[in-house]
Amino acid sequence: MTQDLKQLSQRKLNFFQTLKAIAWAMLGVRKRKGQEDDVAKLNPVHLAVAGLLFGVIFVVSLVLIVQLVLANLS
Repeated sequence: MTQDLKQLSQRKLNFFQTLKAIAWAMLGVRKRKGQEDDVAKLNPVHLAVAGLLFGVIFVVSLVLIVQLVLANLS
């Protein structure tokens, strides 16, 4: 299993290309061929880091929106 993870982590896309692929996937405007190419090239380590990054950004933005709304209600 360690060898499999090592092979997967040697995939071609860099971190910023992974972020771009994830952003397009979140918008839902990715063509099937592009999605298949990305899946074959994405590095699972980059996916995990990007997932955590997007999760933190999402939570922080929700907290800021709620604070802004509550501040305007007062």
